[in-house]
Amino acid sequence: MKKRAYVNRIPLMICVLLMVFICPLNSYSKDKIKLGLITPLTGDVKTFGESSKNGFLLALEEYTPKGRYTIEPVIADDRNDPTEGANAALKLITQDRVIAISGPLTSKVAIPVSEIANKNRIPMITGSATNPKVTVHDGNRKPYIFRACFIDPFQGSIAATFALKELKLKTAAIVYDVGNDYSKGLAEFFKSTFSKGGTVVGYESYQKDDVDFSAIITKISSKKPDVIFLPDYYNKVALIARQIREKGLKSLMMGGDGWDSPELIKIAGDALSGCYFTNHYSPERKDPVTETFIKKYRGKHGVIPDALAALSYDATMILLRGLDSIKTPSQEELVRFLSAMKNYKGVTGNITFDKNGDAIKSVALLKIEGGRVRYVTTINP
Repeated sequence: MKKRAYVNRIPLMICVLLMVFICPLNSYSKDKIKLGLITPLTGDVKTFGESSKNGFLLALEEYTPKGRYTIEPVIADDRNDPTEGANAALKLITQDRVIAISGPLTSKVAIPVSEIANKNRIPMITGSATNPKVTVHDGNRKPYIFRACFIDPFQGSIAATFALKELKLKTAAIVYDVGNDYSKGLAEFFKSTFSKGGTVVGYESYQKDDVDFSAIITKISSKKPDVIFLPDYYNKVALIARQIREKGLKSLMMGGDGWDSPELIKIAGDALSGCYFTNHYSPERKDPVTETFIKKYRGKHGVIPDALAALSYDATMILLRGLDSIKTPSQEELVRFLSAMKNYKGVTGNITFDKNGDAIKSVALLKIEGGRVRYVTTINP
């Protein structure tokens, strides 16, 4: 979804460029620092946003008793809308004067926000935005931008390889949201890898607000694909999956980390039974750091945390570790620390930032069985 954004009647990008020249680097008191979070607390993926906020606040809660600084959280709702996210970023940077930003959550919001943060020299770590454009634009690294998650070329390749080699599937159809950077990018990367060993018999797109997919389903039904790849968020995936089954199509379905929500199975019912998706972690995988986080989160919120909570927690804890590791709380020193960080032991696995600020880490392969999500295996880089 693309909208034209204005801030005080000045085109957004002009406003951003002005900020670069008129706003000095934020300065901070010795003891108190503001840390921002941009996440969708309302809108179509609000459950993602709530999880992200919970992970962010849990990280701050754990930091407070032992950290060097008093952290004041500043939380902004982007509604999963690029314009809202851009406006939120400008406010956090120019009015709230945060030292860094955790988030945004989705790629379509994180991409424009990363441009603003980078131009204003504000460190940003997204926990979950997987599109390559978040950290790199036209082949150029955005030096102030990082992510605590793997990227879509890796995720798409893993999913396609698993379908080909482990599930022995020969044909695939891909159905994606043409206006969503995450959905479109993941579709392209799955297609590229699957085509090397199988045949893509359908490559169909839809718009964000579409609710009737009968025409697309009828079109791909005639191809009888072994697998249908649905790279979108849980609410749209559940809707499409139900319509696929209602049309009698029995193809296996696969997807990416956007499937990870308790609402997925509630909305989809049995439509996704036996289907697979890639994700950043599984609460079923045995790991001391993960188990400790799950225990604390469950004790506070009464539910097992999803990947969005875990990733937001990891991203925020990395920023907090950076603040405690540098001599003075400055953006430049924080970026230098992040650029050199290796083997951070996070809830979602070991994290090392590569030359583009992307996390080098494993993928968890999950399967929906018996009305729940089950851990299958971990696939390393």
